[in-house]
Amino acid sequence: MTDTTYTPPEVWTYDRENGGRFANINRPTAGAREERELPTGEHDFQLYSLATPNGVKASIMLEELLEAGHSEAEYDAFTVNIGEGEQFGSGFVDINPNSKIPALLDRSGAEPVRVFESGSILVHLAEKFDAFLPAEGKARTETFNWLFWQIGSAPFIGGGFGHFYAYAPEKYEYPINRYAMETKRLFDVADKRLQESRYLAGDEYTIADMAAFPWMEPFTTGKIYNEAKKFLSIDEYEAVGRWAKEIAERPAVRRGRIVCKTWGEENEQLAERHSAEDFEGKAI
Repeated sequence: MTDTTYTPPEVWTYDRENGGRFANINRPTAGAREERELPTGEHDFQLYSLATPNGVKASIMLEELLEAGHSEAEYDAFTVNIGEGEQFGSGFVDINPNSKIPALLDRSGAEPVRVFESGSILVHLAEKFDAFLPAEGKARTETFNWLFWQIGSAPFIGGGFGHFYAYAPEKYEYPINRYAMETKRLFDVADKRLQESRYLAGDEYTIADMAAFPWMEPFTTGKIYNEAKKFLSIDEYEAVGRWAKEIAERPAVRRGRIVCKTWGEENEQLAERHSAEDFEGKAI
């Protein structure tokens, strides 16, 4: 039997050879790696993203605002190819020093405002347009409870379970079991909540649902992390399945999910978005 025990050195050092699938972009340092300006459009809101679970939170929110009649929420969206390291260009780093998508530039005020981290973007837009976030009281707090529950949970699902189960160069039992257990626990938390309420924060659809949906729905349809749906017995979580199916049918969600998407069927891709006309002919 092969001994897979790892003894950490006294001082850790970066070794690109052990980086696995993402070795070409992952480094233990921050900041720009090259000078690269960002493209811009004509609208007040400029979104720089990719259609990952975190990335589509922002585009879904913007499309929901437009669907609700907030015409001032019109936006331009540009794809940032994180696999090619475009998030380390100087223009993107100016908006998000953490070099993660999505990032938003809000030019609607006297001075441009940069907004980074998906949860911050959701709150910023919800407060700006007074939408999808209760104004006060228990309902507002409950929305924040579930929003930050999702934000705190995502690393366990993505960087934890997803990485070790689907992306790591070698499969190891301990990390897969550790994060499979936590992912199932999180699904159970959501399932128990959704057995007693239509949406995560209660009877109203909020930014908490927009945050959790892109992470949880792909598990219910088997479209994330290879055979994760079967491996984790996701069909056990019937209330999550009901909730995910309902949200997936929303017109704004169908549009938002293909913004900054550059893979899959051609009619499900939209590398740039500048107006509602860009969705014509798309499978939404």
